[in-house]
Amino acid sequence: MIGWRFSDYIPGETGGASFEKLLKLLQELLVYTSGDVREALSWLTQLDRQYKLTDDNYGMADFIQDLIDKGFLQQDENANSGYRLTSKMEIGIRKKALEDIFGQLKKTKRGNHDTRQSGRGDEFTSEVRPFEFGDQLDNLAVSETLRNAQINHGIEEFKLDQGDLEVYESFYQSQMSTVLMIDISHSMILYGEDRITPAKKVAMALAELITTRYPKDTLDIIVFGDDAWQIEIKDLPYLEVGPYHTNTVAGLELSMNILRRRKNPNKQIFMITDGKPTCIKRGKGYYKNSFGLDRKIVSRTLSLAANCRKLNIPIATFMIAQDPYLVNFVDQFTRANDGKAFYSSLQGLGEFIFRDYKNNKTRRS
Repeated sequence: MIGWRFSDYIPGETGGASFEKLLKLLQELLVYTSGDVREALSWLTQLDRQYKLTDDNYGMADFIQDLIDKGFLQQDENANSGYRLTSKMEIGIRKKALEDIFGQLKKTKRGNHDTRQSGRGDEFTSEVRPFEFGDQLDNLAVSETLRNAQINHGIEEFKLDQGDLEVYESFYQSQMSTVLMIDISHSMILYGEDRITPAKKVAMALAELITTRYPKDTLDIIVFGDDAWQIEIKDLPYLEVGPYHTNTVAGLELSMNILRRRKNPNKQIFMITDGKPTCIKRGKGYYKNSFGLDRKIVSRTLSLAANCRKLNIPIATFMIAQDPYLVNFVDQFTRANDGKAFYSSLQGLGEFIFRDYKNNKTRRS
């Protein structure tokens, strides 16, 4: 907690105790503690003592009771703290992450991603064009059509024929299947830098964005260290870094296997990582090398990137580092895949992910 400044909760600026303010702070702490309720409440209690978050009218005991009554916490004798998070709290944490990272977004119509293909589409535009066989008449541009009929046939003998008809241009909407890869190797907390927490927040925000605004899309989430495995959206707040190397190959292989099962032709991979690949599987064992860029490991990784390109699966790599040799590797990886690469600070990670997701509107070839 040293060095953290919770400006929204500074004495004199809070306007008194508030369940909503305390809830937001607790949700933030739960992300940092990977869902450890006891530790998060302990930190919240310390902050309360230091910044007087509560008062005589509404104390920490009242807040905890409200959490139970409102369905955010559930008593559990098997848990260390005696409480466990409910699905309502997990959803609330994802919604807060979405608000924190994508808060600048305006509400839009629930739907899918527009493609650049025009014709009998789902979304109307302001542009009009002559009617073609197969166009739907509910796209009819009435004013332009009547004007054409008047010009072509006159008022006295008013009639409509196919040559008079104009329709609004429209765009097809496509579904997208996305796999989000999250690096949980030890380097995500190396040298005292917490990189996994912002990565988790971005993952939760992206999951909430896709499931609420793009309900026809699919999202699969995997984590990778020495190996790779799939997790559920509800597992994101509890995600922790392990004593792992970075087996990017395992993550890509699992992502490709998942996307092969998706019948949707529009597919993509997001990969959040902070380091180079340092591990590959060899038979039943592992080949690891944490020093420099190992040619065997890099070659396998680049080969998979090229295979994804052949399968029309673009990869957007979000590298949380800007070391020259890492940038050089990511450049090679991106060229092999014909994908995208972003070198960003932790603060800018969410914005980059949102922009890239919105721009993947058509199947790449």
